[in-house]
Amino acid sequence: MNNLDYGAVGNGRSAALISKEASIDWFCFPDFDSPSIFAKIIDKDKGGCLSFIVDSSYQISQKYLEHTNILSTIFESEDGTFEVLDFMPRYKIDAFNSHYLPPELYRLIRFIKGFPRFKINYNPGLNYSKEKSTHKVGPTFIKTISDKNPRDTIYFYSGLDLKKILNQEELTISADTFLLVSYNQKLIPIDQSRVELEFQRTKVYWMDWSNRSKKYTHFNDYIERSILVLKLMSYQHSGAVLAALTTSIPETIGEVRNWDYRFCWLRDASMSIKTLLMVGHRGAALRFLGFIHNILKSKNDTFQIMYGIRGEHVLAEKTLNHLSGFAGSKPVRIGNAAYHQKQNDSLGYLMDVIYQYYLYFPGTLSEVEDMWEVTKNIAKTVFDDWEKPDNGIWEIRGKAMHFVSSKVMCWVALNRATKIAAILHEDGYVTKWQTEANKIKEDVIQHGWKDKLQSFSQTYENNDLDSSLLLMESYGFLAADDEKYVKTVKAIQKDLMYNGLLYRYKNSDDFGKPTSAFTICTFWMVRALFVTNRKEEAYKLFQKLLSYSNHLKLFSEDLDFDSKEQLGNFPQAYSHLALINTALLFGEELELSKFIKP
Repeated sequence: MNNLDYGAVGNGRSAALISKEASIDWFCFPDFDSPSIFAKIIDKDKGGCLSFIVDSSYQISQKYLEHTNILSTIFESEDGTFEVLDFMPRYKIDAFNSHYLPPELYRLIRFIKGFPRFKINYNPGLNYSKEKSTHKVGPTFIKTISDKNPRDTIYFYSGLDLKKILNQEELTISADTFLLVSYNQKLIPIDQSRVELEFQRTKVYWMDWSNRSKKYTHFNDYIERSILVLKLMSYQHSGAVLAALTTSIPETIGEVRNWDYRFCWLRDASMSIKTLLMVGHRGAALRFLGFIHNILKSKNDTFQIMYGIRGEHVLAEKTLNHLSGFAGSKPVRIGNAAYHQKQNDSLGYLMDVIYQYYLYFPGTLSEVEDMWEVTKNIAKTVFDDWEKPDNGIWEIRGKAMHFVSSKVMCWVALNRATKIAAILHEDGYVTKWQTEANKIKEDVIQHGWKDKLQSFSQTYENNDLDSSLLLMESYGFLAADDEKYVKTVKAIQKDLMYNGLLYRYKNSDDFGKPTSAFTICTFWMVRALFVTNRKEEAYKLFQKLLSYSNHLKLFSEDLDFDSKEQLGNFPQAYSHLALINTALLFGEELELSKFIKP
């Protein structure tokens, strides 16, 4: 079994992870970055969950309802069969396109046949299971109250007998019923008809949203699922895009590379938004640009690499020592100290998205002028910082160095800024920024290329390889047929490819040598092979990589080189945006037979 055989459901405010057996093992209330109420994924004993207990005669299968983020789990036996439909309500509620996205999760239980029997394990662990809680059974709901903080409460509704649920007594159903976990007490009656209405509204919302996505001849099912996952990780209230839904799922079992990814990295979010733009979703891009504008309150504001989902600047890192960790991998962390880091590359990804804004949907004069101030601010920051060392794309926490990929993305920032200035007929900036971009490029060629390696290196100071160098082509720094790029691809494949997957890098960092494959890097290699005219090789590698997704076509951050088991935070926006971009290489107008020799 893959340890990350989970489905994700959400509504743009929070999200839950649900196991193959329909156990809710991760759920934060009321928002993505709030403390968890179910956290079995990071502590099997203490974390808490909401699950169904059935006997061994049941066969369990799981899938998403087509074109939606609604998860279906079917329990089937000779005695009886039932289906659990998990969703968080999301739909438009007025002419101004406001969204209804309450902090609540429904479990619609469909009776299918026979006499299905099960017990329900309702075992919340409030505030990351740091506090004990008390259940109070009322006439319509169970109120769960923290023993330490009486204001910390959640509400549980059901069409089934509440006392029997708490006592884990066996229940038999002969009609549809439901469970509901809500952050707020509901002020309207929660009955079967209301649950059906919430379900249908949410289903229609997701189907309408998916219908606006471009459709593709090849790999469309993987592309659509990835688009839906990226949408799940977009915080509706601000436009921020999360890197992942979880914290502290380790990059390698038993090691300490366990981080909280429930924040908005400029790099990851910019890549995600650019991808959503490509597949037809302009609204998400506009909201993200609004988020950027809101975190830069004045022309003098400086950039961080990451922010909280509401634009918070301070993301203090703490450890939760009372939790045992995913598969026993400690520590469990909340917050992320990387927000202090300097990563000069992040502004290149952001400027690339701002360029898309000017190309495809500039707004009012005021909005265009606001974004121009952001553009000038980014360009000035790049001017000031590109010659300085930084922590690089992989957030290496040790000594800052001159990372080649950071210099390349500084070039991207000024290259795109130059194009924006040309669109706006700001010729003085065109000349100034293009001149500096050329200077960066010359510097990278002079100091980043190593004749000994016949490749660019990870940093100016070392002779190690790094998979992020593959991005030189995709962002236009070098052409695909440039001799130096072709040689770099070959060198990286030879040095960093192992068992069909790619290391980020193999040299030691502040935590030793990486021991798992960062999923996005292998997608980058597929593109590198494709554009350097090794298309059959690229296609075969892509197919193999797709086979490592979980049963619902979801990807985490990392993969184990040997077992191909998923590792790292889940689901990972980085991995899914790369999947989409890579799938599009093979083109809807092309036949896949062109990539395979007879």
